[in-house]
Amino acid sequence: MKAQDANSIQPVEAQAASWVDAHRIDPQLLSQLRSIVDEAGLLLGEDVHSRHPGVFMSRIEAQALIRPTTTEQVSAILALCNEYGQPVVVQGGMSGWVRATQTRPGDLALSLERMNRIESVDTANRTAVVQAGVVLETLQDQLEPHGLIFALDLGGRGSCQLGGNAATNAGGVRVIRYGMMREQVLGLEVVLADGRVVSSLNQMIKNNTGYDLKQLFIGSEGTLGVITRLVLRLREQPSSSNTALVCASSFDQIARLLRHMDGALGGQLSAFELLDNNFYRVNTAPGRHQPPLPTDKPYYALIESLGSDQQHDAEMFSRALEQGIELGMIEDAVIAQSERDKQGIWDIREDLEHIVRDFQPFYAFDVSLPVGDMEQYMRLATERLHSRWPEGAIAFLGHVGDGNLHIAIGAGSAEEREEVEACVYEPLAQFGGSVSAEHGIGLEKKRWFPISRNPVERLVMQQFKALLDPNGILNPGKVLDHSVDAGAAK
Repeated sequence: MKAQDANSIQPVEAQAASWVDAHRIDPQLLSQLRSIVDEAGLLLGEDVHSRHPGVFMSRIEAQALIRPTTTEQVSAILALCNEYGQPVVVQGGMSGWVRATQTRPGDLALSLERMNRIESVDTANRTAVVQAGVVLETLQDQLEPHGLIFALDLGGRGSCQLGGNAATNAGGVRVIRYGMMREQVLGLEVVLADGRVVSSLNQMIKNNTGYDLKQLFIGSEGTLGVITRLVLRLREQPSSSNTALVCASSFDQIARLLRHMDGALGGQLSAFELLDNNFYRVNTAPGRHQPPLPTDKPYYALIESLGSDQQHDAEMFSRALEQGIELGMIEDAVIAQSERDKQGIWDIREDLEHIVRDFQPFYAFDVSLPVGDMEQYMRLATERLHSRWPEGAIAFLGHVGDGNLHIAIGAGSAEEREEVEACVYEPLAQFGGSVSAEHGIGLEKKRWFPISRNPVERLVMQQFKALLDPNGILNPGKVLDHSVDAGAAK
């Protein structure tokens, strides 16, 4: 199957149907792909299907998975696939929640797991050049002896890859202090669908020479190009850390406390995580995590500061919390006195095992909206859910410091999934909220994409897709359709 003419592009649904019906990749293409990589570089059949499929997916359906070791190999692979019109789905650490790495039987999966070298750490410039397959935690560990950190941090740190972090514009628990992945990337090397390599490995914070091309690929979920190398901005390693868990009777207290702590800590606030009563009670039930505070308050917040003088910073942290109590923002608080205490508090926030088990069927959501609208939004979403499923379970948690809410729901059935989603996504429209704060769109949120992006925005995105991937081979069907509707912006 040769490449289609750019003027006769099929809608992605038609492309999908033809490839699923075929259930196979052209044998001639497979033979040529095998010649590009070494013996371990091309996996077929059960060697592919038996691999970890990613979150909320049953298995990898792709017939073949290719594992290049260099940018040159990625370039040759994509050029060949573009010639054949072969769909390619890039796979990293497989920790995303929106099925952006899901494959069909006719797809070729491209894994960057063997492109896992930290090429350099520049301590003077405070940058690192890494291949896309480097695991986040591996980089964090390698930077420790240099007194530096890579500021991105999230629960999947032990499996997520830096290329995937960039492709999804990952967020995590330190966004309030350091920003999203977008703010941590200085340069990128990307292979386009036709095999051309865009090498924009800028190492400077300031570079105003024309369009910032890297931003086009950050957050594109593998639909515009394959990220192969990154230049990352590093920060000084904090030498002090203070953590507390507090509780409050109203969301207004939480919102006021956020502003108070941010101001009182003089820029040291690094995390401000919300847990509602439902989530807190699930994770501190008997036999689970020990509750540092009573379980009868509506809201809890995990607060962390990072600084440079432990004694001074601990006093400032304690004083800020005392002021919060005096000003009526906090009902009760506990400050971690050891690393074990700190880890115990964070475990309550990051452990999802119990809520996944207790909330059945389990649905997870990731949305964002202005902090001032969160209480009304949570009330509307809860009311909608309980009006349809009175016994349905719902819990809120998340990075409220940067406007991000995670929602756990146990209600409905598999056939009623779309109704559950409507309870979460539709109320966002009145607040100008986003259906995805940090996990992307993939397949999971494609239906709800128009809530957050207007027709002109979606049209421009489609035009970029058609320009950079005219044959629609890169992650087809994810985020948006490949075909451009000229009337969409009217």
